[in-house]
Amino acid sequence: MDLDHVILAVRDLDVAAGYLEREHGLTSYFGGTHPDWGTANRIVPLGTSYLELLAVVDDRTAVASDVGRWVGEGATAPGAPIGWAVRPDDLDATTRRLGLTAYTGSRARPDGVVLHWRMAGIERAFSEPQLPFFIEWKEEATYPGAPSGLGVRIESIRLEGNAAKLDAWLGTHVIPLEVRRGRAGITRVVLATNGGQVVLGGEVA
Repeated sequence: MDLDHVILAVRDLDVAAGYLEREHGLTSYFGGTHPDWGTANRIVPLGTSYLELLAVVDDRTAVASDVGRWVGEGATAPGAPIGWAVRPDDLDATTRRLGLTAYTGSRARPDGVVLHWRMAGIERAFSEPQLPFFIEWKEEATYPGAPSGLGVRIESIRLEGNAAKLDAWLGTHVIPLEVRRGRAGITRVVLATNGGQVVLGGEVA
């Protein structure tokens, strides 16, 4: 079980990308749109994981989509962490263990390459924000986090929730988590950079 990515809900992709680069030296690229959700993203690649800046770009579609509403309700100008995803060694085994259903998804990159994935558990992530959803990428070569020359990694994820419930959901893992009791879900993302530690989350909206 590995950390795949952390979602930062933003109001405007370009504004948030500019903030992250100016304040923290984190560069990003435009990933593409999700027509069924009314959203679009930018990616901060970190090699084996990434940060996803996610914004509503089509209000009419987003309001009719669970993902679109989730992003719209959680968005701030600099970006607020609203969710996270993990890569299990075997997605099908994970869905059987937890009684979940896997769904397929895709988006086209600006260069025309289409990324394909399967995911499960996102409905639980909406209702219990401490929990991640599970994702499996069809092709390693198109993984959004790679390549990365930033020299940055996710050092830890800070959460409010129930540690026992989270461990039961994840199963065996070595993901660096700091869990406090509460109901807020993911509250901070701590990055290790060449210039020191960077903490994302909790900024004034």
